[in-house]
Amino acid sequence: MTDAAVFKFNSHAEFEAQLRDCVGRARLTLAMFDPDFSAFPLGSSETDAALRQFLAGGGAIQLAMHHSTHIERHYPRFVRLLRDFNHKIEVRATPRSLHHLTDSFCIADGSHIVRRFHSDHMRGEAAFDAPAATELSRERFAAIWLEAVSTLHATTTGL
Repeated sequence: MTDAAVFKFNSHAEFEAQLRDCVGRARLTLAMFDPDFSAFPLGSSETDAALRQFLAGGGAIQLAMHHSTHIERHYPRFVRLLRDFNHKIEVRATPRSLHHLTDSFCIADGSHIVRRFHSDHMRGEAAFDAPAATELSRERFAAIWLEAVSTLHATTTGL
């Protein structure tokens, strides 16, 4: 990422603010990776409203993670969102061979990114209107997505 387009952050509040900005800029796609999404505010009413507006406007979401347990237990709003927009949200779980991956990121429309260097820490950076800054993470996400399998379905049968 170029220095001119980078916004660094070091706290949970700063991360959430950058993430809200990234989601707010998205029009077509949101691609997110995190080991369990425990730091993402997917359960908040503000995030729910922003994601509903994004999806109603024609957007699509892809989430890749190691474990979906945190979302299932702590984010009932997101589970409802998944049920309401199951044709526009796809969630996949990584195989054990990828569980060593510890970064965390959200890419909007291939032009905006919020990235934490390690999922255990809030230190990271965001770049907006910077497609080149998202390139490495987009390639990484594509590789993760290919190896991951479908999980976290809207119903118990996955329909």
